[in-house]
Amino acid sequence: MNIYNKGTILAFQKKYPETKKALSLWYHDIKAKHWKSPNEVKKDFATASVLKGGRVVFNIMGNKYRLVAEINYKKGWLFIKFIGTHQSYDRIDANTVNQF
Repeated sequence: MNIYNKGTILAFQKKYPETKKALSLWYHDIKAKHWKSPNEVKKDFATASVLKGGRVVFNIMGNKYRLVAEINYKKGWLFIKFIGTHQSYDRIDANTVNQF
């Protein structure tokens, strides 16, 4: 998958340095994927939550952090819409958030 806003990951890692390893692994895992459907995402990330509109919520560091992404399966791109602590995730609507 092509990830179009890697800068959001880098900025978040600066703010929360403990996420550097986990988000770097997530990034490299995603870059190697070529998903064609939400079912393929679930196959690779069993704890991910598939939402409407191509959105997926990924659990980072055992669900301490959450990442909301929008995936265009036809074009093969992923756009990060939100990264935050679980507490900050609880205050947003993952179906509509557009933090970045």
